Amino acid sequence: MKIYADTYYHIYNRGNNKDLIFFEDENYRYFLNQFKKYVAPFCSVYAYCLMPNHFHFFLSVDDEQLFEKGMKNFMISYSKAINKKYNRVGSLFQGRYKVSEIASESYFTRIITYIHQNPLVAGLVKNMEDYKYSSFAAYLSNKETLISKQGVLDWFGGLDGFVNDHKMSVEDLEMEKYLKI
Repeated sequence: MKIYADTYYHIYNRGNNKDLIFFEDENYRYFLNQFKKYVAPFCSVYAYCLMPNHFHFFLSVDDEQLFEKGMKNFMISYSKAINKKYNRVGSLFQGRYKVSEIASESYFTRIITYIHQNPLVAGLVKNMEDYKYSSFAAYLSNKETLISKQGVLDWFGGLDGFVNDHKMSVEDLEMEKYLKI
C-alpha cells in the first residue's frame, strides 16, 4: 500500500513464523528508542502496543518519503541488533510491515481501543494501564511522551470518555467471549 502524507494508518507486523520479536524488557525499550529516532520525526503517533511477537502503531504521516525511509531503517536496525544480540540469522519479521488506512472517525476510536486491549485479550495483564509497552498508560499520566495525546482525547470527548470507551469495549469483549460470538 502506498503511504500518503496527512493520512491515518494502522502499522503492524509480527515475528517470522509468529515467533517472538521481543525477548526481554531491554528489547522493548530499544525498539521504542529506534522508532523515536528513525520514524517519529515524520509522523504523529496516537497509539501503540508492543506484544511479545508483534507490534501495532496508529499514526498519521507528515512526510511519506521520509516516513518510508525511516520505517525501513528502523526495521533493519532493530532486526540487526536482535540478530546480533541473540546470535540469530535470517528474518526477524514476517516480511515488510503491514499498513491499513484508517479513513473514518468511528474507526479512529475503535483502532485505538483495539491496540490498547491487545495485552488484556492475550491475558498478559488484568488492567490495560499495567502493561508497560502500550501507550494506554501515557494517556493517564502527565509525563512527557511521544504520543499526540490531545487529538485522541478530543476524539473521545476528554480523558473520562477515553477511559470509559476503553472499559465499555472491554465489557463488549467479555460479552463476546461469553456468547462465543
